[in-house]
Amino acid sequence: MSTELTLLGWTLVLAIVQILLHSSLRTQETGIAYNASARDEVPPPPGKVTARLERAKQNLFETLPLFAAAVLTAHAGGAEGNLTLWGCWMYLIARVVYVPLYALGIPMVRSLVWLVSLAGLLMVVYAVLSHA
Repeated sequence: MSTELTLLGWTLVLAIVQILLHSSLRTQETGIAYNASARDEVPPPPGKVTARLERAKQNLFETLPLFAAAVLTAHAGGAEGNLTLWGCWMYLIARVVYVPLYALGIPMVRSLVWLVSLAGLLMVVYAVLSHA
């Protein structure tokens, strides 16, 4: 298996971790009974960190399908190389760093880190398109 596919796999692990982080904090706020219910009642508003983790998770889910498609297309089309390798590393590392920055409410640096992840994604897409 290529390094790019392995990095995609670790990005999926990150997505699962982000789901668990948010849901465990939310369960602490609402209680297990509410979480296990049909959730017909209006829940209390989320705390700041819980809301931030939800937004960070949603932010990952906006680009994760694009990243996965780009990595899989690069692999299937034989476009893997230095550009895809570095792009995948940039995407994953930036996405990992992004989570605590968002949870702690650190502005600007968080946005710069997001731009690094986007640059990594664009590197993989460029490799695919330039290989065609």
